[in-house]
Amino acid sequence: MGWFARLALVAALILLPAALARATGMADDGPVATAAAISVEGTRTRFVLDLSAPVSLSAFALNNPDRIILDLPDVRFVLPAGTGQAGAGAIRAWRYGRFSSGGARIVMDVTGPVSVDKAFVAPARDGLPARLVLDLVPAARATFDADVAAGRVRRRDVEAAAPEPAPAASARTAGTDKADTRPLIIIDPGHGGIDPGAAGPDGALEKMVVLEFARELAGRLRAGGRFDVVLTRDDDVFLSLSQRVKIARDRQADLFISIHADSAPEDFVRGATVYTLSDAASDREAAMIAAHENRSDTLAGLDVAAAPDAVADILIDLVRRETRTFSAHFAQAAVSELTEAVKLNKNPQRAAGFHVLRAYDVPSVLIELGYMSNADDEALLTSPKWRSRTADALSRAVTAYFAPRLANGHTP
Repeated sequence: MGWFARLALVAALILLPAALARATGMADDGPVATAAAISVEGTRTRFVLDLSAPVSLSAFALNNPDRIILDLPDVRFVLPAGTGQAGAGAIRAWRYGRFSSGGARIVMDVTGPVSVDKAFVAPARDGLPARLVLDLVPAARATFDADVAAGRVRRRDVEAAAPEPAPAASARTAGTDKADTRPLIIIDPGHGGIDPGAAGPDGALEKMVVLEFARELAGRLRAGGRFDVVLTRDDDVFLSLSQRVKIARDRQADLFISIHADSAPEDFVRGATVYTLSDAASDREAAMIAAHENRSDTLAGLDVAAAPDAVADILIDLVRRETRTFSAHFAQAAVSELTEAVKLNKNPQRAAGFHVLRAYDVPSVLIELGYMSNADDEALLTSPKWRSRTADALSRAVTAYFAPRLANGHTP
């Protein structure tokens, strides 16, 4: 019997604690992870996580690349900066963070095929805290890939049996405010939770930089009362790329703006860039940035191989073409306004195959505010003054884009 089968029951139980935490509002008072360690003895690699209280645990494997995933209830991680960047033994590195589902996750990048020999949570005793313990041992490639396949089937069965979550609702989709015809703007702070995004030389994290900027921009747009504004996330939590797209489509958004601040191999590269969707990247750097951003789901331990294919339909294709035209119009407005406010990249308007821009019926752009890998850009990205100036510029771009609609009286 494979190790996944032994953990199947525990995997199902993970849903109950998370649901109870959300229902009772006790997530902030829940278990806390306070320390972690990796030890190696012969061919065995042991991972230990200290916890303030015992938790339920599920584990599964993914390949391409090889990873071990641990799903937990809504654990808060209070760990030293840099934790997980270096591994030992079979664990190359590991990441941790919260998920939008109400749980938390640990993703371990492993050096090759492994088997979970032990996975348990021991209660506190003899002055020691509760501890999550995971033992990994080498496995044959065929065994590891079989465990991946078995886990994929099991998770699909669990998902099929689970009730469909209610779509994200807004006043217009819920039918509670049919008179609200204001343009709906979805602002999407990239990364979050288990996926920190890029890190700056001084330690600033992309996921927090873009969240602060998204809040600033949302405040600017809401201030005039002409726009309905929604953030895909307003906390340090992970959302998959498809979840972000779904929020825009379910809410019938009029504009989707994804906010990022990537890195580059050369630390002298800097400046803001506005991207639209294209099947063929406008240049090599655009292709590289898109490939990096599209890795978000993989880094968070999502089963990208099991993701559904895009819908193919001739009518959808016609809508998609029109949507891309509108996206390009907003990109032009954004670059025009940003030119006067911030330093732009030498090629500020580009296109590439960003998964997060694939809502075929919602005009969508991805804005790289700058490069976290550049010390000057990092200083600006963390500056309240720069953030305010840049948010003002993008607010003007949104207003300019919707000017014809606003002039025709399509607002209250």
